[in-house]
Amino acid sequence: MPLSAGPLTGGELATLLWPLIADRVKAHYEDDGIALPDRLTAGGLSHSGSSCRAGSALATDKVTITVVVATRDRTESLLRCLTALSRSSYSAFDVVVVDSAPRTDLTERALAEHPPWPFPLRYLRLSRPGLALAHNAALPAVTGEVVAITDDDVEVHQEWLTAIAEAFTQPDVTCVTGLILPAELETTAQLLLEQAGGFGRGYARRAFNRDMPDPEPLFPFTAGRFGSGANMAFRAEWLAARGGFDVALGAGTPARGGDDLTAFLRVILDGGTLVYEPGAVVRHHHRRGYQELRRQAFGYGMGLGAYVAASLWARPNLLGTMLRRAVPAARYLLGPRSAKNADRGAWFPRELVWRELAGVVVGPFGYAVSRWRHRNAAGREGASS
Repeated sequence: MPLSAGPLTGGELATLLWPLIADRVKAHYEDDGIALPDRLTAGGLSHSGSSCRAGSALATDKVTITVVVATRDRTESLLRCLTALSRSSYSAFDVVVVDSAPRTDLTERALAEHPPWPFPLRYLRLSRPGLALAHNAALPAVTGEVVAITDDDVEVHQEWLTAIAEAFTQPDVTCVTGLILPAELETTAQLLLEQAGGFGRGYARRAFNRDMPDPEPLFPFTAGRFGSGANMAFRAEWLAARGGFDVALGAGTPARGGDDLTAFLRVILDGGTLVYEPGAVVRHHHRRGYQELRRQAFGYGMGLGAYVAASLWARPNLLGTMLRRAVPAARYLLGPRSAKNADRGAWFPRELVWRELAGVVVGPFGYAVSRWRHRNAAGREGASS
């Protein structure tokens, strides 16, 4: 094709670029299990400007989704989250907001006074805190085939639900997680969180199941590599059949976290497939202050320790396997070049590293306290009903 003397047209630019990127594009489609579009197999790039998701969005609208957002005393942040959901290009979804032991009725009043949202919304208020407890309380209100869970400090991309629905069109998929990017990077604390690994898990689509060759020595116990609770979705039937999440885990409990990790591990051990879909994008508003980051580092460590304890409590037969992985686990947590620590530069505060490790040690005790408190609270509620 002869090229014009002036600025290149779209077609001319495509003709020059395609031979340079064709192999990588084809390999990417193959890795994702997606057929290469006709306009690419024909030997070049089409300059139509159409989206590769446009054709599939119509089909995946048939996958009904219920979005669950737990919140506690963060009304402004919740409204920002719901506003982002209102811009979704996907239509077959509704929303359940769970207000987890709020100190005031500000959130309830704000939702009641807000103009109608462009999606059905149901509000639930709980008297007891706990993120897993809040998510479980939403399950009876779920109407969709899929439960998509995000946090109130997150803004979802308009194609978030489309990407999730596309992944669930594969019948063997039980859980889908997605890419979590920072909403802003304006403070030192926010930059440090990203330096520590952040919430992102890369830009390549991956599928995990128990029958696959182990991708790493600690598979499948490094469940944090699968995704994070701010961007996860499950088949509603699967989640309900297992009683939801472990209510002794999660933010708002003495365990502080681990509810998402335990659910991811259960998917794998139960023989399901977990898909990390980077096209399902949300943006997370990191805490802005260093003191908040210090508490967060300890809390993440506690959640990790609680996750290990909860997994053993549910499946004692995992003890032998975990003990055999003890040395690789120590390298993962402590090794300066491990996948967990490789991105932490020399200037990264050692205090944050040791606070997280201290949390790992304390986490199992936090889980034990949390189970005891939940059992007592459930007993009091049963006696009063």
